Amino acid sequence: MRLINICGARPNFMKIAPLMRAYREEPGIEPLLVHTGQHYDHKMSRLFFEELEIPRPDLNLEVGSGSHAQQTAVIMQRFEPVLLETGADAVLVVGDVNSTIACALVASKLGKAVFHVEAGLRSFDRSMPEEINRVLTDAISDLLFVSEPSGLDNLTREGTPADRIHFVGNVMIDTLERNRARAEDSHILADLGLASGTYGVITMHRPAAVDHPEIMAPLIQAFADIQRDLPLVFPVHPRTRARLTEAGLDRQIGELKNLRLIEPVGYLDFLKLMAHAALVLTDSGGMQEETTILGVPCLTLRENTERPVTLTRGTNELVGMDPARLLAGYRRIRQQPLRAADRPEKWDGQAARRIARILAEWRR
Repeated sequence: MRLINICGARPNFMKIAPLMRAYREEPGIEPLLVHTGQHYDHKMSRLFFEELEIPRPDLNLEVGSGSHAQQTAVIMQRFEPVLLETGADAVLVVGDVNSTIACALVASKLGKAVFHVEAGLRSFDRSMPEEINRVLTDAISDLLFVSEPSGLDNLTREGTPADRIHFVGNVMIDTLERNRARAEDSHILADLGLASGTYGVITMHRPAAVDHPEIMAPLIQAFADIQRDLPLVFPVHPRTRARLTEAGLDRQIGELKNLRLIEPVGYLDFLKLMAHAALVLTDSGGMQEETTILGVPCLTLRENTERPVTLTRGTNELVGMDPARLLAGYRRIRQQPLRAADRPEKWDGQAARRIARILAEWRR
């Protein structure tokens, strides 16, 4: 089976890396790797390929940035001839970014099989572009690879045939487990003058927060309260930095002695930064999963999550974007011992191998 694998944005890279390795154990699969170029700068793309030992893409569509409609349309336009020219039998997509739905749509309309890794996740918040991408991709996928039990429930409720659904575990955790020891060799803590357990990490990138100064300004004030007690490090997504600057909030942050904005860092540096943090504040989906395995307290700056297992078995807590809830959650974590995380089922570093075996059998 000639199988095109799609990656485009930073969260995809950690998911595609273990799959490209797992295919080597299945001689019936001929994998091709297509990078859409949705994330294209060194820190957001090329460095991750190098650190995670992802093969050089067979093709880069180089779509760059744009609105959701523009980016999705350009990916579809550029991917269609690639799919036709390669004679691929199927397309595998991961996650929930624009590259995911764009390439799945092209493949489905050309009569090619579509495989979705990380299927079935639902926040039930249609205001999130990622939620639309998830629902639509699952609806047109031939095989759906599920990372946590809620995905099974969601797909069953939506009427997906049971023989299309496979509970395989979490490929993000495959990558984390493979790289934990390597990440310990990172010098990022020394470079930033930090000691293990003495700082917190912030990440924010979702438009629901960063595009609205009236939401971000009170959150920054809450960060200001926290940094008086616990130094904070904020690796800033390029889009987030632009929005903070446009709103003049970068000046407000610049006045905070113990809140440090830094450029985005590579996977290994960030894994070490996260693993040794006393606390993570984030709106990222993947970090809710990673902190669960690392045993690091995570306060998620959203009202919902598509990864509920991180709440019931992990170290994650939803605090929304209300500064009062955020500060209450912070004080609770600082005053009470952390509840030990219970590793979710099949988050054992073997998800990609399970997927590759199922794909090989499906082709037969």
